[in-house]
Amino acid sequence: MVPSNRTYTYHSNGETDTDKLGKLLAAYLEPGTVITLDGDLGAGKTRFSQGFARAMGIREVVNSPTFTIVKEYEGEKLPFYHMDMYRISQDEADDLGLDDYFYGAGVTLIEWSSLIEELLPENRLSIHIAYTGETTRMFQLIPYGDPYRNWCLQMKENGQLQ
Repeated sequence: MVPSNRTYTYHSNGETDTDKLGKLLAAYLEPGTVITLDGDLGAGKTRFSQGFARAMGIREVVNSPTFTIVKEYEGEKLPFYHMDMYRISQDEADDLGLDDYFYGAGVTLIEWSSLIEELLPENRLSIHIAYTGETTRMFQLIPYGDPYRNWCLQMKENGQLQ
């Protein structure tokens, strides 16, 4: 049994590679999927979210929900809930009824999730994005529970993650 806190790595040499990671992950989605995104300002959280949303079949413009906190979109197969916790406290987030999203019929992607760590579901895929150059990024994926551990193992076996 592989521990759930094992870190997998994906290297992006630009926006095309970032979109590719979103497309790879979108192939595994099911109702109740939760993906968290963290990284420095400008690291590419929203850019990743946009590619991920396109992979889900969303044709609308997807931008950061910094001031609205949650934006909802209808994907081809599943609803997409895009959240940004940058401007909200843990207490404020606790009043939003996030569990309805986390355990609902859609896919939840949370930017700046580390700011609400105590409210996150136990099972999720955590992604941290780090700068490695002007246009290059390193994505660190940490699966917490199933099915996320299986996704990462399969992607590693397919040569998509290190």
